Amino acid sequence: MPSPFNPRPFNPRPLGRSDLIVPGVCLGTMTFGEQTSEPDAHSQLDYALAAGVNFIDTAEMYAVPARAETYGASESIVGRWLKRQKREQILVATKVAGPSRNLDWIRNGPPALDRANIRAAIDGSLQRLQTDYVDLYQLHWPERNQPMFGQWQYDPTKERACTPLREQLETLGELVREGKVRAVGLSNEHPWGVMQFLRLADELGLPRVLSTQNAYNLLTRTFETSLAEICHREQVGLLAYSPLAFGHLTGKYLADPAAPGRISQWPAFGQRYSKPNVVPAVAAYVTLARRHGLTPTQLALGFVHSRWFVSSTIIGASSLAQLQETLPATQTPMSPELLAEIDAIHLRYTNPAP
Repeated sequence: MPSPFNPRPFNPRPLGRSDLIVPGVCLGTMTFGEQTSEPDAHSQLDYALAAGVNFIDTAEMYAVPARAETYGASESIVGRWLKRQKREQILVATKVAGPSRNLDWIRNGPPALDRANIRAAIDGSLQRLQTDYVDLYQLHWPERNQPMFGQWQYDPTKERACTPLREQLETLGELVREGKVRAVGLSNEHPWGVMQFLRLADELGLPRVLSTQNAYNLLTRTFETSLAEICHREQVGLLAYSPLAFGHLTGKYLADPAAPGRISQWPAFGQRYSKPNVVPAVAAYVTLARRHGLTPTQLALGFVHSRWFVSSTIIGASSLAQLQETLPATQTPMSPELLAEIDAIHLRYTNPAP
């Protein structure tokens, strides 16, 4: 499917300290199999590839919201498309589900990110994706106690026994040596975890993590403090997910909180964006965008794509029509004056959705 716009190059660059070259935009697939039908999903994949986006991110637990009935659906949909492509020209990233999210249909929990669960997960993913390797294999979220998915405070009273990080990384190393995985990464990680994985890799001769996939957008800029420095000095890329904050940064929920979308369809989904200062912050960014002749979507996606520490911006769409708006929007130029006004709003509403 030819692309109807003529994008500038998506700034391909090495991911982390590797020879894995990724475009500056990645197609997320978590709606595939729930909000997005298979024909529409394949049209999105064709459209993205024609535009130069050959980087696809999925996960064993997708579609979302996670349900037993749709477990593995996104990978399966991608796999049936991938089978028709030149495999070596496509970059596929997927993730192993972590524990403690009440996903009882995934290996009874899964109980841990131990060797047995990681190995079972990759074998299932490879089967659904109809390939014998993935380019980037990520731990979807940490097994250990830490704040994530909208939680914003670390609580030491919630400590629990968990699989040592060494065992997790050793297992990932086995998958690399066996050729099932080209490179490894993290997701929803914090500074301590990133540094520990890097230390273990250097000390034990194990694969270094190339990236962490974390939420990053105009409402969630917590990455910019300690993680930005670590990732810069250690050459770890950020794969920025949720650049539109589950649709909030399009501005559609300002006029109509019940507007069709993931948040209105599944109110419990996306607790990160239910905090008090989200609405006034969104209103300020929407006003700024319109003052500069931009759509709110262009402002939000152009901002994330412009950040020096973002290796690739993950955009997802529930329909091809939506992707036809969002993919070109990532190329929106950000002037110094506009970035200064964004920072002024950020100082007024600092990280309202941590």
